[in-house]
Amino acid sequence: MATSKLQALWNHPAGPKTIHFWAPTFKWGISIANIADFAKPPENISYPQQIAVTATGIIWSRYSTVITPKNWNLFSVNVAMAGTGIYQLSRKIKNDYFQEGEPVAAKE
Repeated sequence: MATSKLQALWNHPAGPKTIHFWAPTFKWGISIANIADFAKPPENISYPQQIAVTATGIIWSRYSTVITPKNWNLFSVNVAMAGTGIYQLSRKIKNDYFQEGEPVAAKE
């Protein structure tokens, strides 16, 4: 049973013998880096970068469900990208616009 599942993955049109497998696999590095940045202070988060990560995740998640053959590796990595991007944007927005207390004056 396990051999046939492994063989099916190996011979799938989006399997490890094609770029359709390796491109999304390496794209996981972006999501992992974004997760590592959860420890980064919100002041150091970039709006353009996180908007790009989020938009890419949302757009390509949708695309990966309409192409043939279905590429679930592409779908999962883009859902992860959208999720981490939304989380980082929420941290940045919360810090910039909803921070409790008075804003800290800039030092001259």
